[in-house]
Amino acid sequence: MQEGIKIKTDSELNLPIEGMTCASCVLRIEKALKKVDGVGEAVVNLATENASVKFDSTRTEKLKLKEAIEKVGYKVIEAKASAEDEDEIDEAAQLRQSVYQKLTNELIFSAALTIPISIFSMLVMYQPFYEMLNWEMGTINKILLLATTPVLIYGGERFFIIAWTNAKHFSADMNTLVAVGTGSAYLYSLIATLFPWLISIHGHADVYFDTTAVIITLILFGRWLEARAKSKTTDAIKKLIGLKPKTANVIRNGNEVTIPLLDIILDDIVVVRPGEKIAADGIISDGSSSIDESMITGESIPVEKTIGNKVIGGTINKFGSINFKVTELGKKSILGQIVKLMEDAQASKAPIQSLADKIASVFVPIVIGIAIITFFAWTFLSDTGFQTALINFVAVLIIACPCALGLATPTAIMVGTGIGANNGILIKSAESLELSHKITDIVLDKTGTITEGNPVVTDFIQYYDNEIELLQIIKSIENKSEHPIAKAVVEYGKSKTVEWLDVDSFEVLSGFGVKASVRGKTILIGNDKLMVANSIETSLAERDYSNLSNQGKTLVYVAIENRLASLIAIADQIKPTSKSAIADLRKMNINVTMLTGDNERTASSIASEIGIKNYIAQVLPADKSSEVKNLQQKGKIIAMVGDGVNDAPAISQADVGIAMSSGTDVAMEAADVTLMKNDLRDVVKAIKLSHLTIKAIKQNLFWAFIYNVIGIPLAAIGMFNPIIAAGAMAFSSVSVVMNSLRIRRKKI
Repeated sequence: MQEGIKIKTDSELNLPIEGMTCASCVLRIEKALKKVDGVGEAVVNLATENASVKFDSTRTEKLKLKEAIEKVGYKVIEAKASAEDEDEIDEAAQLRQSVYQKLTNELIFSAALTIPISIFSMLVMYQPFYEMLNWEMGTINKILLLATTPVLIYGGERFFIIAWTNAKHFSADMNTLVAVGTGSAYLYSLIATLFPWLISIHGHADVYFDTTAVIITLILFGRWLEARAKSKTTDAIKKLIGLKPKTANVIRNGNEVTIPLLDIILDDIVVVRPGEKIAADGIISDGSSSIDESMITGESIPVEKTIGNKVIGGTINKFGSINFKVTELGKKSILGQIVKLMEDAQASKAPIQSLADKIASVFVPIVIGIAIITFFAWTFLSDTGFQTALINFVAVLIIACPCALGLATPTAIMVGTGIGANNGILIKSAESLELSHKITDIVLDKTGTITEGNPVVTDFIQYYDNEIELLQIIKSIENKSEHPIAKAVVEYGKSKTVEWLDVDSFEVLSGFGVKASVRGKTILIGNDKLMVANSIETSLAERDYSNLSNQGKTLVYVAIENRLASLIAIADQIKPTSKSAIADLRKMNINVTMLTGDNERTASSIASEIGIKNYIAQVLPADKSSEVKNLQQKGKIIAMVGDGVNDAPAISQADVGIAMSSGTDVAMEAADVTLMKNDLRDVVKAIKLSHLTIKAIKQNLFWAFIYNVIGIPLAAIGMFNPIIAAGAMAFSSVSVVMNSLRIRRKKI
């Protein structure tokens, strides 16, 4: 793509890519794609191992895009335009699982050989064991050679292949460091074992087979952890799609028939009975009901629906039977749009640039150059000749071995995530832990995050003479209903330990409430519309109604024999720890915004009570994600905290997604961090933990690098032989690990 020329794009492809390991891979693929004629935009995501390409279909095609990627050394697995089809998701999941399984096999194989190699190498250095063994050193070295070679070939193959690809394109990364370090240690040890006279005039030289095996196994372990996290990236979208029923009952030729979901067409009339899932978006044509839309809107209280009202595919019909006309299917449905939002959010996440890879891209070529200069300098400018030149050449390479540099980040991350787990904070990726210390704004869902997520009775006001009889009547009638409001009233009645009464008759008045008969008395329990419809005078409760409604509470009237008997207020209670957690976040100079599907009055009341200045009410799923995007476009680093399906797109869009474990599986799969205790104070802890971990990582990288800065020149001038170089490398690794373990003593 030529600079300054905007290319008109009419097509978009998502290309899953195999073989990416670091930020330099991302840059290389993006650069290759942008060179293809007709490509307007190419964004490569390291976390999802996916390239999103927008292009002019009249100037290029998928085959050219694949060729461009494969030309720079990577493999395109399969192109897919959408993850809406479950088969595509399953195929992508199987691909990730196969990569994960291959890494698992390589790690187990390498570890099974590396552990005895390391133990045996250490024991041989112990004189009593060496004398007891009574083997020649040449024999011992050959045994180590035979044990290490399979580790290098099978476990280390991936590093050498990528390093060779990098070399062909004049670049370097961590794979190059691993290949150079292990390759040089192995090659030197091979020569020392098979041709010892080339190394030492005494016919004996030290070997570094254990160094080769340990480095490969440790780096494989880090890659295994990464693949383990990536193997689950499609689960959230799979579970979203799983909200849809597999079949639907539709009216065809005047008869009701059951058909597969995929056979539904626009304008079909779908029949939905109580307890069934709604198969598609549509408009009710017959009947009325209460529909649980919490998985889409976040509202914990079912919504009353009647003829002319819209219904959303994937939601649950709680009570009455309805017929609805299908208006939207597939990608255009609300659920389809949420799936697309999640795909876009995942694809738009920029890969975090690894500091170690940045150092490696400059460091490795310099080290190799120094090693070559060292070899020729000692060969031609000294009297000691080839033997000393080779020893000093290998010493430079060994002291530059990437063990400490490779351990700098993963050890701190492992300790940090371990501390998090002990505190009920599950961190799914190193990237999210690294990024959390940069958070500037936190966006909070209300229901189930700030609040408990379950409606309870907060106020019970009576206008009836006999309180016990009133409670008995209400408790007994509401026990006949499955509505969440009714359950809240029943729980309140149970807390008062009043007796049950026999209910003579019970009728659900959809959209209004219930009508019942107890002890010959007619009882009405419901909203203000029910009272108006039955000419019940409510002026007695006017002041109470106004005060409670201003607090955003849901209000229920009770009338006995056409006279107002009670006003019940129901609300979702704020968690006891929410207010203090929000105060702590503000002390950390983090801006807090609340997003909720609730009405303005309820949102304002909750925000005021917990000390939040910024809130947005009546927010739909797409709007939540858009609000996160708006903040990101202002240069903010955003964390989104939620617990419902409706929060999943925003959680994916955010730089750091945080989910409550009490929420849906979809939200937790989309999140980077899961809070097992459902306590907002753990958000504060997660951010503090990130600060501690990042500080340790920077210290580790400094120490890992400083050993090389000091050690390489000393090795080049002959002051370090390979043994001392290996010792310095080992000491740098130990210092990095010890510094990472130091985090455990810190309180979060």
